[in-house]
Amino acid sequence: MCGIIGILGSHEVSPQLVEALKRLEYRGYDSAGVATVDGSGRLDRRRAVGKLVNLSDRLVHEPLPGHSGIGHTRWATHGAATEVNAHPHRFGRVAVVHNGIIENFRDLRAELETLGIQPQSQTDTETVALWTGHHLDQGLTPLEAARATLARLEGAFALAFLFEGEADLMIAARRGSPLAIGHGTGEMYLGSDAVALAPFTDRITYLEDGDHAVLTRAGVQIWDAAGHQTHRGTARIDVGSTAIDKGGYRHFMAKEIAEQPAVIGNVLNHYLKGDRIVLPEGLDFAAIDRITLVGCGTAHLAGHVAKYWFEQLAGLPCDIDVASEFRYREPPLSDRSLFVAISQSGETADTLAALHYARDKVARSVGLVNVGTSAIARDADLALPTLAGIEVSVASSKAFTCQLAVLAVLALEAARARGRIDDAALAAHLRDLRAVPALIAQALALSDECRVQAEWLAQARDVLYLGRGALYPVALEGALKLKELSYIHAEGYASGELKHGPIALIDGDVPVVVLAPHDALFDKTISNMQEVMARHGRVLLISDAGGIAAAGEGVTASLALPQGGGVFQPMLYAVPMQYLAYHTAVAKGTDVDQPRNLAKSVTVE
Repeated sequence: MCGIIGILGSHEVSPQLVEALKRLEYRGYDSAGVATVDGSGRLDRRRAVGKLVNLSDRLVHEPLPGHSGIGHTRWATHGAATEVNAHPHRFGRVAVVHNGIIENFRDLRAELETLGIQPQSQTDTETVALWTGHHLDQGLTPLEAARATLARLEGAFALAFLFEGEADLMIAARRGSPLAIGHGTGEMYLGSDAVALAPFTDRITYLEDGDHAVLTRAGVQIWDAAGHQTHRGTARIDVGSTAIDKGGYRHFMAKEIAEQPAVIGNVLNHYLKGDRIVLPEGLDFAAIDRITLVGCGTAHLAGHVAKYWFEQLAGLPCDIDVASEFRYREPPLSDRSLFVAISQSGETADTLAALHYARDKVARSVGLVNVGTSAIARDADLALPTLAGIEVSVASSKAFTCQLAVLAVLALEAARARGRIDDAALAAHLRDLRAVPALIAQALALSDECRVQAEWLAQARDVLYLGRGALYPVALEGALKLKELSYIHAEGYASGELKHGPIALIDGDVPVVVLAPHDALFDKTISNMQEVMARHGRVLLISDAGGIAAAGEGVTASLALPQGGGVFQPMLYAVPMQYLAYHTAVAKGTDVDQPRNLAKSVTVE
């Protein structure tokens, strides 16, 4: 969600802040701003609604000098996307940027009003600036004022404070939302994640939950949640892995779809050695009698696909939960169960909270993440990297299929460890799994055909997606992608549920996308498809060549995928789901990489 950058540097900082914020655009935002302290100690700020280019234009006409500064991209929560609600917020001698939600801000605001201090915005964040400025006016030092304010806050936050008259001081605090400190030579940096800091340094310190820190150009001092001064280790990041460019593609999403054969291949090379599955020690499926998979959005749907694999291959009962609901229904968990938290960023607030709820109640907790230094990776008993590389587009593509690849490996290991498959069956499944990258490479050739089909999908107000078995959650993912990117209402259904309600929606104006590989469930899915066509529904059939031939006439259009992949076909069928959504969005002229109202990393509830 919101992006934070802070720099105590040796050059004019405004251009650096804006460039760093551009690297955080993928998180989603609707306004932006920067604040600096110049050589005379003067604190000032510039803010703008909309894209960063608007802020850049303003800085051209109203330059903001100084070698010390903070910047922010805001994803609106409390208050609309307006300049007055944009960060940084300032009161007197302090400016503040914030990611998260201050849950008790109304009480804090009411108390401020009794002191004669009136907020100017609708945001929760402004109360942080107001209280800190008030404490400064009472004679407290900047650190004392920040600490006094932090002690009053309830909720989740990553905060950066900048003070007038203090060109060599920045204060940072973290509770819930991620925050990283970058170490330079005579310079120090602060950011929401390593991506923002990569152009400046490869030495990163991640603040732990409850930490606050004082940054000067000489270094950093950190205090933990109990108020004790502490030391947090410094990690080296691979700057090359944080490179952000489109590689000649029109959009990041197009590039990331095309990268799937390579990154899935990386996953399989990491976890498979010949006919042997290689996983970290401490993952004993023979001692597990249940597995719980939790995630949000696309990560949740990856878990939904894996539920079929764990139950069919390993005979292991599997619960799949939406992370935002998980802990609130207080699910009973067993000390013989395995908990798996799935998150691209590893910082998803609801998924992280679900992990914290579960980890002391289960035999083992696993974080399935794309960012190895993330909070979920650190807090789980075991972290399994999905190795997708940085994914910039808000709508997930390669992160989804890499999650599926790791989950497929886990399901096969569970089946082997529980004696459900022998060595020959394992080898056969591994051959199917290893075939997936090449099959996806073939499926990428469908891009032009998907572009053609997108022309009529783009005219629709509603689209239905149908699938059976493990293709049902892929239908859900297809509908989600279309909604995210094109703003067309879409729903995914299990094919057999069509006649239990959704069939009432069918008419000549509602496209129905049917996922039907030529497998054991094919005939049942085609029967459901015939029910659609009998009611003048327009069908886009996605199958293999044999399935398309067997389906007969009557479909409006079809897309032929290569045959293969065995039970791991859902990874292959994800590709046309991605391309249909992508090309429909392009046809409609929507913002493919940064759809309205969405954020890549949802770090607040």
